[in-house]
Amino acid sequence: MRRLFTVVAKIAQTNASVLITGETGVGKELIARSVHHFSKRNEQPWVDVNCAALPYHLLESELFGYERGAFTGADGVKPGLFELAQGGTLFLDEIGELDLKMQVKLLRVLDGAAYYRLGGTRKIKVDVRIVSATNVNLADAVENGAFRRDLFHRLDQVRLDVPPLRDRSDDVAALAAYFLSLEYPHLRFSARALEALGRHAWPGNVRELKNVVVRAACVADSQEIELKDLPEVMQRNTGRHATSEPTIDELEQQAIFRALSQTGGKQERAADLLGISKRTLLRRLKVYRSQYPVTVEQDSLA
Repeated sequence: MRRLFTVVAKIAQTNASVLITGETGVGKELIARSVHHFSKRNEQPWVDVNCAALPYHLLESELFGYERGAFTGADGVKPGLFELAQGGTLFLDEIGELDLKMQVKLLRVLDGAAYYRLGGTRKIKVDVRIVSATNVNLADAVENGAFRRDLFHRLDQVRLDVPPLRDRSDDVAALAAYFLSLEYPHLRFSARALEALGRHAWPGNVRELKNVVVRAACVADSQEIELKDLPEVMQRNTGRHATSEPTIDELEQQAIFRALSQTGGKQERAADLLGISKRTLLRRLKVYRSQYPVTVEQDSLA
């Protein structure tokens, strides 16, 4: 992570578009904010939008704005997020979920073309740095026709890959202490609790760790968070010696959680990634769902 932030500090001084990749919960937005913070635009606006949270017609009006009367309910003029980010940074989160029609319009603006607000007659040109993030493999999406190749290369001028927490286990204790200090500075972790945190696979990454810390702080009976205050799955893991091999069930559970993290909780994509049917994945999820920290589709889990 120190090496990653060294790169962040360097590329922040440029105007290159930055694509941040990594599993759900690894802290991609934190990296994006760091790019803005270290840039020459840090005194200008920071604006962010989740591309997966809005349908096409709403996302278009959010990004480009609209004029009064452009559509039913447009009672006034609304500047778009591009305008609001003028001179600063626009963060496009979950860019891999962007509709193909919106990809075309976005590419034109990124290439410097002026645009109209919805229902507008005056062209608008902006100077905005684009930072985007995704947990989707955009190269695969390009090959599958789900993402435009030209837009991918436009966004991918500089790529920052954020490693999952399981690949940087040395960070767990420091992050746990940091999250604890934010709201519960009077508490501390016992040695056994820290050991259990360090052994966990963290399929939900930093977001999962933060949730575990908050939960443990809430249920702790004293100023020291003990092993019994942690989730049951972490307590069970301490029963095995640290150097022993994981069981088949544990390997299966980790593989499923990793696939769901990589696909943003989408079951069909995760099943394809694992090479199993969605029905098989659902059966296994019913076993593991109480231990899975990332929101997944609930269509067949009830």
